[in-house]
Amino acid sequence: MTITQLQYILAVAEHKNFTVAAEKSFVTQPTLSMQIQKVEEELGILIFDRSKKPIQLTDIGQKIVNQAKNIVNEAGRIKDIVDQEKGFIGGEFFPKMDRGQFLVQMELPKDATIEKTNQVTLQVEKYLRDNPNVVNLITTVGQQSTGFGGAQATAYQSEVQVILTDKSERSESTDIMSAKIKRDLEEKFTGVEFKTAPIGLMGADNAPIEMVVTAPDNETANKEAARILELLKKVPGSVDAELSTDTGSPEVRVNIDRDKMSALGLNLSSVGQAMQTAFNGNTDGKFRAGEYEYDINIRFADNNRKSIEDVRNLMFTNNKGEQIRLSQFANVEMSSGPSLLQRRDKSPSVKVLSKVVGRPVGDVANEWSAMFMENEKTKPAGVNYIWSGDMENQTEGFGTLGIALLAAIILVYLVMVSLYDSFVYPFVVLFSIPLALIGVMVILALTGNSLNIFTMLGMIMLIGLVAKNAIMIIDFANMRKAAGASTHDALIQANHARLRPILMTTIAMVFGMLPIALASGAGAEWKNGLAWVIIGGLLSSLFLTLIVVPVIYEIMEKIITKFSKDEKIDYEAEMIADYEHKELSEDGFNPKHTV
Repeated sequence: MTITQLQYILAVAEHKNFTVAAEKSFVTQPTLSMQIQKVEEELGILIFDRSKKPIQLTDIGQKIVNQAKNIVNEAGRIKDIVDQEKGFIGGEFFPKMDRGQFLVQMELPKDATIEKTNQVTLQVEKYLRDNPNVVNLITTVGQQSTGFGGAQATAYQSEVQVILTDKSERSESTDIMSAKIKRDLEEKFTGVEFKTAPIGLMGADNAPIEMVVTAPDNETANKEAARILELLKKVPGSVDAELSTDTGSPEVRVNIDRDKMSALGLNLSSVGQAMQTAFNGNTDGKFRAGEYEYDINIRFADNNRKSIEDVRNLMFTNNKGEQIRLSQFANVEMSSGPSLLQRRDKSPSVKVLSKVVGRPVGDVANEWSAMFMENEKTKPAGVNYIWSGDMENQTEGFGTLGIALLAAIILVYLVMVSLYDSFVYPFVVLFSIPLALIGVMVILALTGNSLNIFTMLGMIMLIGLVAKNAIMIIDFANMRKAAGASTHDALIQANHARLRPILMTTIAMVFGMLPIALASGAGAEWKNGLAWVIIGGLLSSLFLTLIVVPVIYEIMEKIITKFSKDEKIDYEAEMIADYEHKELSEDGFNPKHTV
């Protein structure tokens, strides 16, 4: 019994009609009726009394409906739990985007013709057009997108690009809608494998998680990839986990008995050459017409290479001129083989692929890799794991941006050292940067944004924005100290004098970022994260800088004063200093005490 079956039961109970319930559930009436019948057979009871018009619930059916409502409602809370988990900051290369577009990819049995694929695709199109949220469809038969604009031509595959209404006009996101449509299509079209892939900034998000497993041979690579695939399926957030290579491509396998072949006067080279010529062709022959030359491909006619019997009846001639069939010395049978062979660094490899829903890609990948990459005992000899796809890009991108962040901090420090002619005051200014990062992390958690390439760009922008607040305070405090004020009084005066300009510039920047942070159009998610980072960093810097920076400044001044007590007296300066008369006592040495 599944949640979908319970939803069908609730639909019939509400509408009291199988046809209406099927329309509301976006399935055919036979499919809905069959699913409910399966539940009744599984439980051994009748949920609906079909003899009455309209359809009525039986006594036991009423109890089941009441319980089904609770189960479906509790199942709906799963999304809420996932959304709550997203409140914690995760890591990913690109943030999830809702452009209102997704791909429906179909794969029929490997022996399906292009005509059969087109027929099924037309039926899928008709189903999709009945959805009120679908605006337009773009269909490609015999080809599927494979990543960043790439495509693979295959007769038994097709895809439909679905364009939805604007995000403000629908109640569900593209991810949720594509998942529901996939589920309904799988129930409606048996024998067809469906995949859905939302279209993001860089094209279809087919599989953000990619792990390449390399091994000395294909068998070991497939076995190890299958093992870690089962581990990936157990990780929350992983959806549609699969291998890049699958078996099932039909092929004719010829197992030759070498002893029989030799006894019949044939050799392996001549047999192989004859079979290649018969089914693949031989282009050794040329046709010349004037200055042009054309290849002549010699092979069997289409009618003579259609079935496995044609392979078995392939004739060979030995040295004695005798005609020998292939079936006399070889076992010819239908089999299935891998649809794709891959290599990485000259080693056989298999990719483990997975989509991610409800969690940042980095969190799912790290949790999965912790299950097998840390334990060397479970890894067979010669097997290596290599990240690919978004995780590879995330590692490289975060590393580059981390270096850029560090370089920006160092350059800001060196510029201030040259302006202040001091190594201490610029160090105090840099204390405003971690204070801004506190606000960044808090607002990322509150808004449900992840740590990605765009939010890190926002952090780099913050370095210059938040440092100016500390510069304004320290610069004014130095001016007041030069005028004769104490450090404590100078800092208080600096906070009072610079509060208004700091407040005005920060508020102006925050209000300037709010439209970007609150944007809800297609593909606005990456801009949202960048804007929220700047807003959170500026707000935390506004309040914390006015408190922490003056405290650090005064601490640094005390440290400098302490270490400068042992400095030598400048006697030349003392000699030209203003004379202060002091009366001496009767001994002529000690100062006279006055009352």
